[in-house]
Amino acid sequence: MFNKIIKRGRKVSKSDLHDIEYGYRNSGSVSTSSVTVNHASRSTAVPPNANSQQNAAAAANFIPTTGLSSDIVETLPMFRDVAAADRPTLFFRKLQLCCILFDFSDTLKSIREKETKRVTLLELVDFIQSGSGKLSEDLQEELIRMISINIFRSLPPASHENTGAEPADPEDEDPYLEPSWPHLQLVYELLLRYVVSSDTDTKIAKRYIDHSVVLKLLDLFDSEDPREREYLKTILHRIYGKFMVHRPFIRKAINNIFYRFIFETERHSGIGELLEILGSIINGFALPMKEEHKLFLVRALIPLHKPKSIALYHQQLSYCITQFVEKDYKLADTVIRGLLKYWPITNCQKEVLFLGELEEVLELTQSAEFQRCMVPLFRQIGRCLNSSHFQVAERALFLWNNDHIVGLIAQNRSVIFPIIFEALEKNIKGHWNQAVHGLTANVRKMFLEMDNELFEECQRKYQEKVANAEGLQEQRELTWKRLEAAAAKAGGEDMVWVN
Repeated sequence: MFNKIIKRGRKVSKSDLHDIEYGYRNSGSVSTSSVTVNHASRSTAVPPNANSQQNAAAAANFIPTTGLSSDIVETLPMFRDVAAADRPTLFFRKLQLCCILFDFSDTLKSIREKETKRVTLLELVDFIQSGSGKLSEDLQEELIRMISINIFRSLPPASHENTGAEPADPEDEDPYLEPSWPHLQLVYELLLRYVVSSDTDTKIAKRYIDHSVVLKLLDLFDSEDPREREYLKTILHRIYGKFMVHRPFIRKAINNIFYRFIFETERHSGIGELLEILGSIINGFALPMKEEHKLFLVRALIPLHKPKSIALYHQQLSYCITQFVEKDYKLADTVIRGLLKYWPITNCQKEVLFLGELEEVLELTQSAEFQRCMVPLFRQIGRCLNSSHFQVAERALFLWNNDHIVGLIAQNRSVIFPIIFEALEKNIKGHWNQAVHGLTANVRKMFLEMDNELFEECQRKYQEKVANAEGLQEQRELTWKRLEAAAAKAGGEDMVWVN
């Protein structure tokens, strides 16, 4: 009876569609995400319980096809309509059906066939999630093959690649949305449910979710569709948690993506999502921290401050950096010197981001580490105080609103105060912005109350410096006047001689 149903096919009724979709909506599926993939298929497994030579030959010769006719896309019965013993074979047939790819550039093309595949994917998701039956090794291999055929594809060129323009802020324009998402989303959901299922044996699954699959998933993080990247982030994080054997490889592969982004392309859509995964990974690092992890901080995370597009992923990067300092406070000096190394010169918005991150790091910094870097640090802060861009100057002055930072400054005021006193005086005398002027006056007053004698000493030295500078300027002007007079006199004598 089952074979007759398979051969004949069955038209899916509206009630069946409703039942499947209702079950899916109540399955606790994750939020949508976008994806881009590279193609890599495995050899097709023979369907379980395939007794006939015809079925075995069909499985061996199956090739994914795009734009097939409606005669090839058959409608298979639902799992609940067949006996439990026949479900593995039906599962295999449904996987084969889902290997058929469709052209989504034309929304009116193959509508019924696309809907049939969508409903089949929904049922596969529900079957995996419900734990209706443990999948054999052959079925797991065929499942990963089907997923690979659907998601591993060449990504379209990014919107800015043909124009040479800088990547735009995602908030400023509508993101690219993958047209085949109605199917891709369900394929991603199926992969996620397979990875997180308690029925999935990692010893078997790691044979099919291998390094090659992990690399291709990482390649897809460059997708412009944010929905796809969100799914990829969740799936890769689950793979990292479940497959311990893949952990070093995943970290190294992410490192390589960062290196290429920093030193070659400076163009990648998924840096923020990859940093979110790493933030969770760093949070789980055991102490004492391995040298490998410290090298990752120095060689990958800190240089990520270099690209111009840092604003797109700075929040996630800052979280990863502060996680390292929370884990090992001795790394604060390394991080602060790294920030100073990549400190922007002409990009004021980037400078504001750096100052915000610097405050987070200083809040976790202990006195010994602070003393190692305080001289170059406050020279840079002094330059920020005098910035003509009011947001930079204002953000630098906000550092004195942090009690922990003020405490560190108070302990080392004999070194710090002389470095920034001149910057404070210049702001008081000549900064154009009233808010910056007021904040500077507050900081100056704080120093005066903190150490009156030191304040007066710094003020005396500053006045002497100003007086010397004025004396030098007067001397320079006198010298120029003498030169001008001598030149004028020489020019007059030449005119007389000519006459």
